[in-house]
Amino acid sequence: MDGKGCWRDTIFVERLWRSLKYEEIYLHRYDSVSAATAGIGRYLTLYNTRRPHSSLTDRTPDEAYFFPLPLSAAT
Repeated sequence: MDGKGCWRDTIFVERLWRSLKYEEIYLHRYDSVSAATAGIGRYLTLYNTRRPHSSLTDRTPDEAYFFPLPLSAAT
């Protein structure tokens, strides 16, 4: 991060928060903080392990991080 507030600095976090809000938080009414913590934890597990992302060539973030493409396939 360059500290100048450029959109490139926060775009990934903003996309995650947007997905979290619209796909989890706004759809469920939590009765307690512990229920919200559990629901958000389940969503983040789904987001990272089971939900494919088009920006990662339809791989999950875990697949992209733990099993990167070979350099010849990445280009």
